[in-house]
Amino acid sequence: MSPFEPEFAKGTSASVLRCLQARYTADTFYTNAGCTLVALNPFKPIPQLYSPELMQEYHAAPQPQKLKPHIFTVGEQTYRSVKSLIEPVNQSVVVSGESGAGKTWTSRCLMKFYAVVAASPTSWENHKIAERIEQRILNSNPVMEAFGNACTLRNNNSSRFGKFIQLQLNSLLVPRAQQMTGAAVQTYLLEKTRVACQASSERNFHIFYQICKGASADERLQWHLPEGAAFSWLPNPERTLEEDCFEVTREAMLLLGIDAPTQNNIFQALAGLLHLGNTRFADSENEAQPCPLMDDAECSVRTSASLLRLPEDALLETLRIRTIRAGRWQQVFRKPCSRAECDTRRDCLAKLVYARLFDWLVSVINSSICADPDSWTTFIGLLDVYGFESFPTNSLEQLCINYANEKLQQHFVAHYLRAQQEEYTAEGLEWSTVSYQDNQTCLDLIEGSPISICSLINEECRLNRPSSAAQLQTRIESSLAGSPCLGHNKLSREPSFIVVHYAGSVRYHTAGLVEKNKDPIPPELTRLLQQSQDPLLKVLFPADPEEKSQEEPSGQSRAPVLTVVSKFKASLEQLLQVLHSTTPHYIRCIKPNSQGRAQMFHQEEVLSQLEACGLVETIHISAAGFPIRVSHRNFLERYELLRRLCPGVAPSPHGPPLDEGRSEWSPHSEQATLQALLQDILHTLPALARAPAEATPAPVHCGRTKVFMTDSTLELLERGRAQVLEQCARCIQGGWRRHRGRKQERQRRAAVLLQAAVRSWLTRKHIQRLHAAATVIKRAWQEWRIRMAFLASKELDGVEEQHSSQVTCSPSSFPLPQAQTRLLGAVTRFWPLGLVLANAAVGARGFRRRLVVFACLPLPVGSLSSYTVQTAQEQAGVTSIRALPQGSIKFHCRKSPLRYADICPEPSPDTVTGFNQILLERHRLGHV
Repeated sequence: MSPFEPEFAKGTSASVLRCLQARYTADTFYTNAGCTLVALNPFKPIPQLYSPELMQEYHAAPQPQKLKPHIFTVGEQTYRSVKSLIEPVNQSVVVSGESGAGKTWTSRCLMKFYAVVAASPTSWENHKIAERIEQRILNSNPVMEAFGNACTLRNNNSSRFGKFIQLQLNSLLVPRAQQMTGAAVQTYLLEKTRVACQASSERNFHIFYQICKGASADERLQWHLPEGAAFSWLPNPERTLEEDCFEVTREAMLLLGIDAPTQNNIFQALAGLLHLGNTRFADSENEAQPCPLMDDAECSVRTSASLLRLPEDALLETLRIRTIRAGRWQQVFRKPCSRAECDTRRDCLAKLVYARLFDWLVSVINSSICADPDSWTTFIGLLDVYGFESFPTNSLEQLCINYANEKLQQHFVAHYLRAQQEEYTAEGLEWSTVSYQDNQTCLDLIEGSPISICSLINEECRLNRPSSAAQLQTRIESSLAGSPCLGHNKLSREPSFIVVHYAGSVRYHTAGLVEKNKDPIPPELTRLLQQSQDPLLKVLFPADPEEKSQEEPSGQSRAPVLTVVSKFKASLEQLLQVLHSTTPHYIRCIKPNSQGRAQMFHQEEVLSQLEACGLVETIHISAAGFPIRVSHRNFLERYELLRRLCPGVAPSPHGPPLDEGRSEWSPHSEQATLQALLQDILHTLPALARAPAEATPAPVHCGRTKVFMTDSTLELLERGRAQVLEQCARCIQGGWRRHRGRKQERQRRAAVLLQAAVRSWLTRKHIQRLHAAATVIKRAWQEWRIRMAFLASKELDGVEEQHSSQVTCSPSSFPLPQAQTRLLGAVTRFWPLGLVLANAAVGARGFRRRLVVFACLPLPVGSLSSYTVQTAQEQAGVTSIRALPQGSIKFHCRKSPLRYADICPEPSPDTVTGFNQILLERHRLGHV
């Protein structure tokens, strides 16, 4: 058996059904089925299954696909694939399934997930902007669900319109991440007929029930909505649903930028539509007279005109009288309408107002959450369309809804089931084709050319004659009799035709089909609404002359009417173009039972849904195929470094680089080189798997232009690539650390040398300053000493001469003793210090003072009693210690050369200042 031959034993319908039932019983509602995630509706609230903590767990997981299957796995996969390293492409998530399968809830949870994981700014200002965008995107859900969802037979919160939400991301603000900068909403085919016509056991749009149940007393009085009031367009008001929360809608509208006065205008207009629905007409006895109003209808007309701020007479006249333009000169004729025509014009007025209001709300939401084109780079598209529907009575709305589901199913078939198998065959893989249900035949029946159901309905609209339901049925059956998807029901009394869709057969009634496709809007209705004094209606219906000219074309230049089917088909083609430009991801919502009860699993209903969407075939192809496809060049660019793991292969390429010398290469040689390089890379897989090549088949195939592999192989290659990058990183880190260590060592040595040099220089400078200071001090001291000696000698010269002459001449004179001579010499040498110590204002006194004096004067060792020192305080008179005064004492008033000699802390009154401070003691030489 070839390693690439698919195995069909594991993908039967019974096995898939048993697996889903077992998981549903164990409260496991998500299951992976190939490239598709199957979501079973639990029909009960499970808060822990969608908590923010679980969102962060899936977002932070290295490999989210290894966690339990969840819609967060798909969300994280799309978020990480927005900017892929191989081929950056936009992503899209297609949520499909029958009505009531849980598509709206799934889309709501995905939006919450993207808002949480994509709001990771770096600054506080960006954080506030991201919070505002996230809140507005989430607030758009309750507003659009209130105005666009309704309770049907199969679902309490059924989307009556399709929407494609484009979540705009920017990777430039946060590197290696995607930050949500805005979003854009595009809607498709609002079921506006539900405003005026509801089937049995169904309800109108949620917003009508919200204003009737949640309005305050003052608002009820203002909007003329008394409690218990009955409205013909508000069936089943006694049912209370979770979606009937008026405060949530009002708060969301306020956060979207719709202020309270504008909200009041909106709810007032909706109340006016409810009162308009109570306007009923009776048959006219005379065709020339307009139809009279039924009982209590006048009050309803008056209230509706007051709420819509329209002239009551003009409103009544527009509903009952038709204006006809005919002839070359466009003469105007006024013709009273029949009762059926009056009801039709009334319903048309209500549908026109509601449709314009819904489109205006979508534009307000887009203006609030949409970012500038230059502020985002990629996007994730989230498609939530109405599910496949089959009611007892199906009309144009169900035909368009099922047509959209057929197109999306064909997109899935073309993108996955058929395209992958064709690609396998073209690339040369050994592949056995898997049969699948192709719905292209059904699409040809609905939209084919030149004849199809849509073309026949549009042709009936272009014919200038009344449409007949039976005639339309006959044309469809006769023109498309050869289509296998067209069925017949001969037992039906009403004109109808049957279309065999991929999800089942649906019978469509032809009555009213052409009128709904025309969607005629009488010009007088538009002109009436343009006369309204309500600020909101003035915005919804501006006086536009171009619109007026389009609504009233002349008979000769009448343009082809743009029907509902044509507009829906064009918008659907545009949507599919966007989907084709993205990488799609599929979520199939399955309804376990039609009763909407928890823990109830009907195998027949689930099996029909599995077969209709081709889920079993998807599992077959996914199990046997290769979901990962990478071109040769991209594969080499990413995984060529794996050749380093093979010891026998040199890391250098076999030939010249792929981007150089292309003109000298032939395509054959280039392909041969590519194949050789690819084989070298693929030879490393056994080493990566840590198993011999014969033990496990190679889950990779090298085609003609692409490399096909499974998720496990991709994971293996990524792990090997991470290993090589880790080795290279370690080598680079080792070299860098070695270089950095050497550089730091050189810097350390240089720093040591610089520090030593600086310290040496500082030391030398310090020593030089000390030497200079010492020299200055020494020179100053020597100069001072010389000066003092000079002053002392100058002062003693005259006295010594006179005293010596007197001594020598006196008969009673005798030479001084040797001790006294030494004492006089000491006094001459050390007089400054002695004077300072002896005459200090504070300090030692008495005996201590004398000891200080003796210590300062180097006297011979002997008896201290032989020496007597007398101070100036002991006797009157002042005599110099240097010379005995002879006659009168001469005071020298010159400033003392000693620093601070003239300063005394506590001067006495009889203290002599100045240079004569030295003249404080008088010694009698004869007594010494």
